[in-house]
Amino acid sequence: MHEHDVTSPDGTRIRGWRTDNPGPPVLLCPGLGTAPEVWPMLLVPDLGARVLSWYPRGTMGSDRPADESRIELADHVADALAVLDAAGVRRCVVMGWSVGVMVAAELARRHPERVSGLMFTAGVPGDLFGAMLSSLGIPAVLRRALTLTGTHALRAMSPLIDAVMQRVPMNKVTATVAQHSGLMLPGADTQAVIRMLRQFVQHDWRWYFTLALAVSSVPARDLRGVTCPITVLAGQYDLMASPERAAKPVAMLPQARVRIVPTSHFLPLEAPDVVVEELRMLLRRVVAVERARDLARPPSRDPIDALIPPALTYGSRLRT
Repeated sequence: MHEHDVTSPDGTRIRGWRTDNPGPPVLLCPGLGTAPEVWPMLLVPDLGARVLSWYPRGTMGSDRPADESRIELADHVADALAVLDAAGVRRCVVMGWSVGVMVAAELARRHPERVSGLMFTAGVPGDLFGAMLSSLGIPAVLRRALTLTGTHALRAMSPLIDAVMQRVPMNKVTATVAQHSGLMLPGADTQAVIRMLRQFVQHDWRWYFTLALAVSSVPARDLRGVTCPITVLAGQYDLMASPERAAKPVAMLPQARVRIVPTSHFLPLEAPDVVVEELRMLLRRVVAVERARDLARPPSRDPIDALIPPALTYGSRLRT
């Protein structure tokens, strides 16, 4: 995995990362302040895809914007486009986890020409705070009020959280505690959890909760205009986005596939093999759909285009 800097349209320096694996490019829209270690199987050489991603504004090497209000959903989408443009990728499959699902969905809504397929993992495309705790049966209005109030309280307590979290040793004991907390479940590789936690606890927690609150007003999204293949992976025991809330936005889409996995919100860590299996299947679905659309497209009237074999035209686009 290699890190590099890109510049977003508003001038903010964003720290991106990529793998050099052979295969088509896949853009990963990250969860809030999470390291690549959350996705251990995406870093292996035989994945069959080249992964591009970045760190959200003000976290893990990315600068805060000069105007600190520039942390809305549209700003994260602009960062995603900057990563694609810097890599010379015109169109690809886009993945997202947690808050990254909102970014992936918004990228597809605003720029469908850049997205050939979508994978939503343990997240919802809108109404983030309304989706939290839904598996506990708490009414939606009360859930939203509780989670918003709690996040504001945590931001107010951020100096104390900084003092405590950044001094807690991350080892097998703390990883085991985290895996039995309810937010995570046993099953993930312990060393992978330790590596992830060591990165995660170093955040400026006031900024972290500020980032979360900045997207709290994004309403539930209507995805009926999204026509590319979509895969939804939902954690059966996810306290942040229940399977029902994760699946509902795509329920009426003809190209959608939903798979419920017996994991918590940390599905990429707890079921990495499922992530890879579904990603490879999605890439095959995208190829099939793109080929079918090429065949259904009316023939070009340009005499030059008529001399180019359809297979050559398709392959050239697939490589970008």
